[in-house]
Amino acid sequence: MQTAQRIIKSYRRKRVFVCVLMAVSTLILTLGSRYITERNLNRERILLFTSHAVSALEKVLIPLNEGRTRLIPLVGLPCEEAHLALRKQAASLQTVRSIGLIQKGILYCSSIFGFRDVPIRELQPSLPSPAPRLLLSTDNSLLKGSPILIQWFPTGDEGESGVMEVVNINLLTSLMLEPQKPLITSVSLTVGDRHLVYGAGVVGALPALNGEKRFKQASSRFPFAINVRGPGASELALKHLPSQLPLAIMLSLLVGYFAWLATANRMSFSWEINLGLAAHEFELFCQPLLNARTQQCEGVEILLRWNNPRQGWISPDVFIPIAEEHNLIAPLTRYVLTETQRQLALFPATPEFHIGINVAASHFRRGKLIQDLNHYWFNAHPVQQLVIELTERNALVEADYRIARELHRKGVKLAIDDFGTGNTSLSWLEKLRPDMLKIDKSYTTAIGTDAVNSTVTDIIIALGKRLHIEMVAEGVETPLQAKYLRQRGVHILQGFLYAKPMPLNDFPTWLASSRQQPPARHNGTMVPLVPMP
Repeated sequence: MQTAQRIIKSYRRKRVFVCVLMAVSTLILTLGSRYITERNLNRERILLFTSHAVSALEKVLIPLNEGRTRLIPLVGLPCEEAHLALRKQAASLQTVRSIGLIQKGILYCSSIFGFRDVPIRELQPSLPSPAPRLLLSTDNSLLKGSPILIQWFPTGDEGESGVMEVVNINLLTSLMLEPQKPLITSVSLTVGDRHLVYGAGVVGALPALNGEKRFKQASSRFPFAINVRGPGASELALKHLPSQLPLAIMLSLLVGYFAWLATANRMSFSWEINLGLAAHEFELFCQPLLNARTQQCEGVEILLRWNNPRQGWISPDVFIPIAEEHNLIAPLTRYVLTETQRQLALFPATPEFHIGINVAASHFRRGKLIQDLNHYWFNAHPVQQLVIELTERNALVEADYRIARELHRKGVKLAIDDFGTGNTSLSWLEKLRPDMLKIDKSYTTAIGTDAVNSTVTDIIIALGKRLHIEMVAEGVETPLQAKYLRQRGVHILQGFLYAKPMPLNDFPTWLASSRQQPPARHNGTMVPLVPMP
């Protein structure tokens, strides 16, 4: 059997493990969330950059596409007639460097030079073309070697004639393709098999990646794409992660501290309660209730005792408040109902015999008590009278009074336990309509010694009489107290003067003996005191 000290050490080790686990988990989750957030933000930035670059170039090409209806009719006209229109069109399109008219493969008119007589293939080998084309090339006439973007519109099926618009892409490069370091280290424009790399001009192949990643977004309207490259959203987020470490450590230490507070000793005992219920470590005791006039036993109050094999006997004053705090009082009550129902044969099978079971106010919530009584009590059709003893520690809420009325309808009596020490108000008594008031033992003990408490006891008794409520006095230990209470009309007495709490199996022997001997002889002699730590 483990000692209490070993259990405490075990709890301590578990607490340290849980707290460290919570702190480390928080650290990992914080860094992980920051990493994911930063990575997603980087991806959004890359997507936003490329989308903006694609959109900007599309805005340049759309007017060219729309203006070709005005340029196509000029093809074939003498340059003297078409030149002014070409210049006006080029001036209206600020991004256009020049506009040229081609007839039968000859560039014969330019918005810059006027009349020309140059085969177009000498300037751009891939032109003319029977289909509209977008070309990335270099200038071979005005600013030789500078990058240009050419929009070609043919005028006939043979493709030998058409309009060539040259976009000053070198100017647009600084606006659209400037990298955003450190996320984006290089940007390029791809048209067909040619690439315009920022800072490097037009190349036939993109530079090889050196541990970096490339992201590409194509235009949905024109045959071009924007490429960006950099260390990658994930890698950059990982490099940024150390800057988040101080905050993550502070947060993890704070969570670990809160976990230490949350896993205090009471929390450990709540685990013990669950373990005790599963292992049936709890035992039922009972204390008789005697008629003040006839001295005959009229019922018992069922009491729960905990014989913990790891720590010995644990007082109800210790585990009941912890059970209430951790929402374990209802499972304990179900345990009491189940065990009492299983051992009903130990009690007199008569409706006049009362069996009192303590219930917390929280068990009234949402009709849980009614459900449990139907499942654990009424299904056995007990003959004995069930008394639900409601503790005053927690007041009922308005909705719970309907549950009280339902209990009355089912024939269950209601008693207020430890009356005078809790939250009871006259309005509560009026709504609850209890059948019994159990005077707390602190008032019973004060009889003959404390004038103030004796006066309060008299007031409680008078209140019970006025409301026609049966009175039960707890903690009766002396004949003087019994006489005082009996003279003032208290109906039932309970206390060590008659019997101490005893295991249920001992009750039939005590009951048989009490019918043969005077009650006084049972004061502390019939049943041993329940061991307490």
